[in-house]
Amino acid sequence: MKLAESERLPKDADGPVFAEPWEAQAFAMAVKLNEAGVFDWSEWAETLGAELKAQPLRPYYESWLAALERLVLAKGVLTEQERLARVDAWDRAAKATPHGAPIELNRG
Repeated sequence: MKLAESERLPKDADGPVFAEPWEAQAFAMAVKLNEAGVFDWSEWAETLGAELKAQPLRPYYESWLAALERLVLAKGVLTEQERLARVDAWDRAAKATPHGAPIELNRG
């Protein structure tokens, strides 16, 4: 089955869509990490498939992000401590950002 045919992938009449900007960013990060040779597409497909299977009710791009985090850790791109620090930084910035404004990491 092609990715665009997945029932869990958000789409409209024209095909797959991103509901939020972070979804497009996570998609782009996976593409860039593949292009940089961090992982190949078969590793990506296996990891994403495992995340989708493990959490069947989780929204699609949350599984995408979980797969991305898992591979980044496994490949040594980030340590768990670095990942948690980035999650915390984004959380603080999001809480400090006025509604409707873009989130910037220097906030919070």
